[in-house]
Amino acid sequence: MPALERLVTDETAGDPMTEQRWIRSSLRRLSKRLAEQGHQACTHTVARLLRKMGFSLRVNKKTISRGKHADCDAQFQYIKLTKEKFGSLGLPIISVDTKKKELIGNFKNEGKSWCREGPEIDEHFASSSKHVAVPFGVYDVNRNLGYVIVGISHNTAEFAVNCIVTWWNNEGCKAYPDAKKILILADGGGGNGYNLRTWKKDIQDKLCNPTGLAVTIIHYPTGCSKWNLVEYKLFSQISMNWAGKPLRTLQMMLGYIRGTTTTTGLQVQALLDNRVYEKGRKVTAREMKQLKLRPHKICPTWNYTLSPSR
Repeated sequence: MPALERLVTDETAGDPMTEQRWIRSSLRRLSKRLAEQGHQACTHTVARLLRKMGFSLRVNKKTISRGKHADCDAQFQYIKLTKEKFGSLGLPIISVDTKKKELIGNFKNEGKSWCREGPEIDEHFASSSKHVAVPFGVYDVNRNLGYVIVGISHNTAEFAVNCIVTWWNNEGCKAYPDAKKILILADGGGGNGYNLRTWKKDIQDKLCNPTGLAVTIIHYPTGCSKWNLVEYKLFSQISMNWAGKPLRTLQMMLGYIRGTTTTTGLQVQALLDNRVYEKGRKVTAREMKQLKLRPHKICPTWNYTLSPSR
């Protein structure tokens, strides 16, 4: 049912390690919303249609059984409306986050792959790894394209912003030459956390000011990162592509990322970032006041826009 597909598009979550998908809304709520649109479907019919679409409601129940933030529903509605606004204008929308760190060396990699004999691996000791890779993903929502930068240092705000800037300079500015605004969908923690002063200052100094872009940033509520598109549109596909295959070198890891494709047309580029990022950077209250930061009226902690200072 096309109407049901449209309803669940913005409420879909997924496991970044597998193809497992689930939705946020209950069967009763979906049935009610369909009725409001003139489509009569009982909860049993909705369940049957969702199973045909590949969803697992069992996982969905397990995931949302935790306590949730009071503004969670309002934030998801705001995410949907903002995406529709930017999408209707043809403006860039990117979903960003850091994938889990990976040990580089002859170590076991979770999953199975077809081969005559399983590859021999070393004991799983992080101290003997060649590198600890930090993959940061940028997923272009409009074009179904992934861009992954693999760092070998710390997952800091500076690293996250540098990855976004690299994507814009190499890809974004060519795909959206007339864009003056960009929407970034991000998790609530990590290097791109909503409460990080360094994240906001680096967006201002490294993205807004040099490019002239007004950057709107929307964070998913705490504990809801799996609804971020980059998790299940990009990261899950990468994980399945290298499942059961040791990531012996950084170049091998980059090769698996670049070789990730899907039947829906996903293409992925990958680069290596050798820079060292220091933890513990501080941004003073005075520096924060100098930012051209405008919190939104709805959930201002999670939603804000940074504009060029000149």
